[in-house]
Amino acid sequence: MAEFKHVFVCVQDRPPGHPQGSCAQRGSREVFQAFMEKIQTDPQLFMSTIITPTGCMNACMMGPVVVVYPDGVWYGQVKPEDVDEIVEKHLKGGEPVERLVISKGKPPGML
Repeated sequence: MAEFKHVFVCVQDRPPGHPQGSCAQRGSREVFQAFMEKIQTDPQLFMSTIITPTGCMNACMMGPVVVVYPDGVWYGQVKPEDVDEIVEKHLKGGEPVERLVISKGKPPGML
């Protein structure tokens, strides 16, 4: 069985014209849906992975934002087509997808 992972996907939506925009405006709902479909069709991950939609995680400019715990890996600018790679390399293989990592261990920009 795969090691337990909890994946948070920001689906925050802000009013049109908000200076920072939002993850939802950048396609995070599609990212969330792609994770759900991938996890629900993989028996190994279905029993060891939780996908949770969240509100704002304060990394709006880098959205869509995805965070994997307990690893504390923050991904930015995630697209639905990135989900397979995150699932295979990180959730199954334990290796973060470095090209998408924006922070490890703490929210981006925090001291």
